[in-house]
Amino acid sequence: MENSVYKSYVRKQKRAKRVRKKLKGTSERPRLSVYKSNAHIFAQIIDDEKGHTLAAASTLANGKRNKESAAIVGDQIAEVALSKNIKTVIFDRGPFKYHGVIKALADKARERGLEF
Repeated sequence: MENSVYKSYVRKQKRAKRVRKKLKGTSERPRLSVYKSNAHIFAQIIDDEKGHTLAAASTLANGKRNKESAAIVGDQIAEVALSKNIKTVIFDRGPFKYHGVIKALADKARERGLEF
């Protein structure tokens, strides 16, 4: 059992590395990184050149991880980004497939005015 958990962890890390080697956030176009755990979903806008997080949002206050909550996080992250004059970002899905809560977050952020 332990071996299969380790293998799935390694596969997840390889997927994340494969996605992120093509992405790099800059000052003009920062990276919108999305992470989901079993209970929550998190989004950060990161400037990789400076190593700073420019904006962040999560479901920690809400307490649920579903599509509706992900859409709320997408709305929040877009609102904070636009207030800081960030209009375009690079979407970093990490090791997660682009569907479900990840897609809901991205769609809502696009709807609110972020371009990626």
